Amino acid sequence: MQLRKLKPLTNSYLESIGFSWHTDLDNTPYIGDEILILDETEATKYYDATNELYDMFVEAGQYVIDNNLFHELDIPFNLVELVKKSWVDDVHWHLYGRFDLAGGIDGKPIKLIEFNADTPTSLFETMIIQWALLKYNRYDESSQFNSLYEAIGDNFKRIITLNGDIEKFNEYYQKLNWKILFSSLRENNEDEHTVKLLQHIASEVGFLTHFSYVDDVTFGDDGISADGELYEFWFKLIPWENIAIEEGELALRLTEIVENKKGIIFNPAYTLLFQSKGIMKILWDLFPNHPLLLETSFEPLKNKKQVEKMCFGREGANVAIINSDNSLHLKTDGEYENFKPIYQEYVDFPQDKNGSFYQAGVFYSYEACGLGFRKGGEILNNMSKFVAHMVEN
Repeated sequence: MQLRKLKPLTNSYLESIGFSWHTDLDNTPYIGDEILILDETEATKYYDATNELYDMFVEAGQYVIDNNLFHELDIPFNLVELVKKSWVDDVHWHLYGRFDLAGGIDGKPIKLIEFNADTPTSLFETMIIQWALLKYNRYDESSQFNSLYEAIGDNFKRIITLNGDIEKFNEYYQKLNWKILFSSLRENNEDEHTVKLLQHIASEVGFLTHFSYVDDVTFGDDGISADGELYEFWFKLIPWENIAIEEGELALRLTEIVENKKGIIFNPAYTLLFQSKGIMKILWDLFPNHPLLLETSFEPLKNKKQVEKMCFGREGANVAIINSDNSLHLKTDGEYENFKPIYQEYVDFPQDKNGSFYQAGVFYSYEACGLGFRKGGEILNNMSKFVAHMVEN
């Protein structure tokens, strides 16, 4: 693993561009002061693996729907109809997601850890911060596997064209003048700035946009509105499973809005199929021993070191590493213990000389388009660091 020290961006600069979550609770910087060096071959392998995995997820999603396996994936029952509706209707476009991958550097094979398909974090870091870090250190800022900003802009256009031909967007848009409402929860600075970054991209490509906190949004018979204005599209950075469990009436109302063609929601409800870690058991059934997959089961694996995690869980919470003799190696607490567990074969993450572990995150927006890394302990949690990368020939 090749790491290179860099001069870090100042906190004042980070705050000037809206990045206020630059310091962790232990008062250490969240953005690493080093950069991971890859070659073109390694970057290409991440790109190819992510594109192949997305196609596999689509096949697995169709299998879940065809065989009514929603319960197996712990999909909340009050969103099943919306999941199915959004899956079959092309207007429900998946804007972006992030694949978490082990390996890819130091000659280690790439392996899928999970797919954050609904509300992935580290968008701002991947899209903006690592680009700025290269520029600040007088490197060529384009020397990255990172076209995330442009890719999401193009994908906003595809919610109108519904295909790869984004050149027709202006023709469609001039006739229809579409509007998108963007929302996040109050008092979550990171989510709000991420949403406003996406809003900026949508505005830049030509949409009329507006931001409202979700508690200021009205979900009525006519559709989704804020400040007296109806919106054809609503982007929310709120996990679908949270809506289903904590806001059951809203889940029902959103289902009615979509079924009555009064609104379209991003990311669509079918991303719950991909977000559920239970889908990795389906992937293993459909593609047994695939080189990008780790064996995964709803029951503990026999005589194998493995990771137990919940179908829905975030930031390394409620994760256990179990040794091959069934003894407990490491475990974290959290608030997701009521979800169904899965058991995934353990794989070593690449490590630096200080023993820190590195996990790749590759964003997908119509295709693989942006790479970043998280650095931390054997179970990566909300204290892990973001590490930028650079591609050298």
